[in-house]
Amino acid sequence: MDAKTLIPAAELARANPVRIPNESAEYRAARTALLAEEIELRRRIESVAAQRRALPPGGPVTGDYRFEGPDGPTDLAGLFGDKQTLVVYSYMFGPQRERPCPMCTNLLDAWDSNAADIGQRAALAVVARSPFARLADWKRERGWCDLPLYSDLDGAYSRDYLAIGPDGSDLPALHVFTRRDGTIRHFWAEEMTGETADPGQDPRGAPDPSPLWMVLDCTPEGRGTDWYPKLSYD
Repeated sequence: MDAKTLIPAAELARANPVRIPNESAEYRAARTALLAEEIELRRRIESVAAQRRALPPGGPVTGDYRFEGPDGPTDLAGLFGDKQTLVVYSYMFGPQRERPCPMCTNLLDAWDSNAADIGQRAALAVVARSPFARLADWKRERGWCDLPLYSDLDGAYSRDYLAIGPDGSDLPALHVFTRRDGTIRHFWAEEMTGETADPGQDPRGAPDPSPLWMVLDCTPEGRGTDWYPKLSYD
């Protein structure tokens, strides 16, 4: 929608009928000002999503990428199934790791609950460099039901699509691919890195794909600067 046709955010915020029991006039004034900013943020998120959808065609996929999943070996085209769009998350669980990355795992915990729903509109694949048997064991241990996990058999996909650091370490990566008229192309990738992070912040996307941080950002303590999820709190 054209921004010129939208009701100003401040006007919408002032018309907001919500009132919380026992709030002060000072609180309501500050909350109304914040609501106007939240409305503007929502509009900005929508605008950025529209700009993302309007990207020109990305680079064609030319690599011979091989994976192993629950049904045996496959290639990148096989990860699409019957869909025209494929979302691939590179999981930091290479063969050198005793256990997978807690941050990735926290994100995928949430995604498992949405995987069946996502699968109605796009294919989803979680790729890691560990052998598939190890991934399958971890999936059972974690209690994931719907996340489709695949082993990157020779690491070629992970190298080409930025999931391996210069020192050979794992990196998280989120990529979207399209298949149109028989051609697989890259569509979009999460490109916010340490170089794009603001002072005092970890590199993260916008919007953040993890519900964990969205919830903590709603609290007075926020997400903090030195707390990260663990694989277990026993």
